[in-house]
Amino acid sequence: MNPKLNSLGLAQVAGKLVSGEALVIKAIQRQEAKLVFLANDCSPTTKKKIKNKSSYYDVPLVEEYTTMEISQALGKKRSLVALTDQGFAKRFIH
Repeated sequence: MNPKLNSLGLAQVAGKLVSGEALVIKAIQRQEAKLVFLANDCSPTTKKKIKNKSSYYDVPLVEEYTTMEISQALGKKRSLVALTDQGFAKRFIH
């Protein structure tokens, strides 16, 4: 597993991660989301919706991981998550 993705699991345990389309969109709109992870193999409709929201609200978007990679890091199937903590987000933003 990618070492960076281990931080997603830590963020989940710390309560600094939201998952699911509705909750991620809400976090983006409320400007609580600091970084969004969108699996590169999720549906085109979801991709378009999340890309548009992230762009409009100026939230960084990471699309380099698959659903399987994100799911393994979190221990449950997920293709869309958002970090709500700047400290965790900095680990992924170069």
